[in-house]
Amino acid sequence: MPKSAITLGIETSCDETSAAVVRAGEQVLSNVISTQIPLHRRYGGVVPEIASRQHVEAIVPVVEEALQQAQIGWSDLSHIAVTAGPGLVGALLVGLSYAKALAYSLKVPLVGVNHLEGHIYANFLAHKVQLPILCLVVSGGHTDLVYMAEHGCYQSLGRTRDDAAGEAFDKIARALGLPYPGGPEIDRVARMGHETAFDFPRAWLEPDSFDFSFSGLKSAVLNELNRLTQKGDPVPLADVAASFQAAVVEVLVTKAIAAALAKQVPVLYVAGGVAANSYLRQKLTEAALANGLEVRFPPIKLCTDNAAMIAAAGFHYWQAGRFANLHLNATPNLPLVSK
Repeated sequence: MPKSAITLGIETSCDETSAAVVRAGEQVLSNVISTQIPLHRRYGGVVPEIASRQHVEAIVPVVEEALQQAQIGWSDLSHIAVTAGPGLVGALLVGLSYAKALAYSLKVPLVGVNHLEGHIYANFLAHKVQLPILCLVVSGGHTDLVYMAEHGCYQSLGRTRDDAAGEAFDKIARALGLPYPGGPEIDRVARMGHETAFDFPRAWLEPDSFDFSFSGLKSAVLNELNRLTQKGDPVPLADVAASFQAAVVEVLVTKAIAAALAKQVPVLYVAGGVAANSYLRQKLTEAALANGLEVRFPPIKLCTDNAAMIAAAGFHYWQAGRFANLHLNATPNLPLVSK
């Protein structure tokens, strides 16, 4: 395959409409992201129907801007990579329908990418990655420890059994009266609090388990807020945020480091929206150093949903000849499986 292969990536799994142009799976020529956060903030979270309509309005200008920034034309594209799932089904269908129509009209291959896989490949855009790798994926919908032996070959070491870490961040932020999205707000407010002010629980599950569970922690925080309210006591916002964040991060760090040592990998990679959390970055870096490991994060812009990561993953699909046909459909709960 030519080194100059150019991928157009399209991502519409939730509330960001994104298009990116990536050369050879590594060089980002453009990465345009149109966010819907201001629109959904008034509702305290993403409204699926509104998100779908906004994707319809944004998809064409976003793709055209991505091509313009990359200074390429339609004829320069080698293939198109699009998120096929998991995500909001209506939102996914917008990007998927546009990508299929574009691939058909341009007569170029189409590849469908798993959103979780895309997050992992965000690291390939920022680092020289040598397989095999272990990646902790933490976002609003996912908390997974994935071992990747080679391109397209995945082993799930652990995943959340209930709430994802990012989901818990958003729900507790809402309970504290903080605006959407809650993750960055918790991170900001927690810097002014004491992480030992409240002794919130950590769910370790069975011995040697790499799975996660945050629903019990979420309930404990909500119960504490209710107790304070019933007593008429003021809610120490920063202390609750700091203590909650510390409980989430301790479990993430402990299990991720243990998994890295078990798989004997020298580098732990992190991806997903929660990978932008400053406290998680600090604690993971400290723990990795203490255990003779290195930890690597994508740049902040590549942590949240973006099309460059989809293009990076799609390039390797294309190299392997794993093309999709025009029957490719959106799968809201698409599992990450080896190809």
